[in-house]
Amino acid sequence: MTAKHNITVAIEADLLKRARAIASRRGRSVSALLADELRELVNEDASYSAARKRAMSLFLSPLALGGKPLGREAVHERSRLR
Repeated sequence: MTAKHNITVAIEADLLKRARAIASRRGRSVSALLADELRELVNEDASYSAARKRAMSLFLSPLALGGKPLGREAVHERSRLR
């Protein structure tokens, strides 16, 4: 088990009251409730960062779509416009 550290959080009295009610309904402490939410936030951020890294790597390498590359003449062919 990893070591735990205490932190101080300043919140409004009404918010604390409502958080205590939620924690009580879930059979948890406010501290455990906050730790769970922070853990989820950190995991979501890590997942997003990994997905973004994968997406960016796709932009750096061309996709193989088959076919052959077009030459300059074919790309700039304007016979239809004349």
